[in-house]
Amino acid sequence: MTLPETDTRTETTDQTSDDRPEMFHYVQKDKIAESAVMGTHVVALCGEVFPVTKSPKPGSPVCPDCKKIFEGLPPGGGDE
Repeated sequence: MTLPETDTRTETTDQTSDDRPEMFHYVQKDKIAESAVMGTHVVALCGEVFPVTKSPKPGSPVCPDCKKIFEGLPPGGGDE
């Protein structure tokens, strides 16, 4: 199964006690803005379901399951 237009940008579900994200997840690019504005939930590659609330900073930890799935996807980005 191939997921269309999966963004390399990540989102978070897990929070630490000081409100910093513990881990970020890969989600479909076209769902990020909609979730952030409308509060709808997105589904990460690993299956986690959550509303987008934060943006990652460089070096932020990424969900290992999402990363493994993303790396196994074929290259995309074209209008084929």
